[in-house]
Amino acid sequence: MRKGLLLTAASVALVGSLTACGGASSSSADGSGSDSGGKKPKIGVILPDSKSSARWETADRKYLSEAFKAAGVDYDIQNAQGDKQQFQTIADQMITNGVNVLVIVNLDSGTGKAVLDKAKAQGVATIDYDRLTLGGSAQYYVSFDNSAVGKLQGEGLSKCLSDMKATKPVIATLNGSPTDNNAALFAKGYNGVLDPKYKSGDYVKGPDQSVPDWDNAQAGTIFEQMLTSQPKIAGVLAANDGLGNAAIAVLRKQNRNGQVPVTGQDATVQGLQNILAGDQCMTVYKAVKKEADATAELAVSLAKGQKGQTNATVHDPEGDRDVPSVLETPVAVFKDNVKDVVADGFVSKDELCTGTYAALCTKAGIK
Repeated sequence: MRKGLLLTAASVALVGSLTACGGASSSSADGSGSDSGGKKPKIGVILPDSKSSARWETADRKYLSEAFKAAGVDYDIQNAQGDKQQFQTIADQMITNGVNVLVIVNLDSGTGKAVLDKAKAQGVATIDYDRLTLGGSAQYYVSFDNSAVGKLQGEGLSKCLSDMKATKPVIATLNGSPTDNNAALFAKGYNGVLDPKYKSGDYVKGPDQSVPDWDNAQAGTIFEQMLTSQPKIAGVLAANDGLGNAAIAVLRKQNRNGQVPVTGQDATVQGLQNILAGDQCMTVYKAVKKEADATAELAVSLAKGQKGQTNATVHDPEGDRDVPSVLETPVAVFKDNVKDVVADGFVSKDELCTGTYAALCTKAGIK
């Protein structure tokens, strides 16, 4: 694992198949403290920020709210906006206000563990959402196969370089936050694709750096420094759309946008527009609605004192435990299948196909 990334990554063992709305094999935690005692279940959700990715507010909040409303439960969704102290304060308030289940997207494993342990001590059931809290005590984990996400990024960059007939391209890597276990899993996936190419000499390993807190402004500064040290960078493995856009902005200043393939993740409107414009090679679409629906289903089950259904276990190496999990499947998105993300309802044509992007959308078959 690269310097700046967590040295341990959760290993995933699929044990069956299950859609986000329930289904086959079952593996559950003890459900302690989740019996609502006849009262209407109440579920608390803490989102991490709105700066690292637009998805937390535009997608996750929306889909979780819809799922909880459909289930007829009370819920409270708040965003810590990247503030670890605020994250803990929100958790304390939710526990005091009587949530039966607490769902968190940790800012780092240390803060996440403290919150999860406090909830457990108060008899509140817990779920790690999207990010596994290493050494934590969450009863369930719901996410995507994050190593597979990274693998799609590595394969996507390789495809774009091949399409451009690049010869021994120098690759720069903008990894995600070193405090996010998912960043380690993404890196595990794309390193598995790129490392053999470095070893064979097909690619040249260039600057490689993690971006603290997934901060896009810092990513831009870091990438400018990368280009200064290695002007011949010919490909950028960026761990999400925000980091990718930061790199594209720097390349645009040098009139090199569209000439250097850049990856991404999250299928944000900005990322998809960059793909349509030819400035971004690809992104990874994660159907957040499936993730949110699976989380809501587990949370409601726990709040009612019932067992939840899972399709995987994920090993937490720091806690040395296997966490019952639901893992969804990510999808690589290139220019020719941006239309599928729109058709799926993840983004709308109105928000994507504005201004100069209208003609590009028509050309890409987006209806």
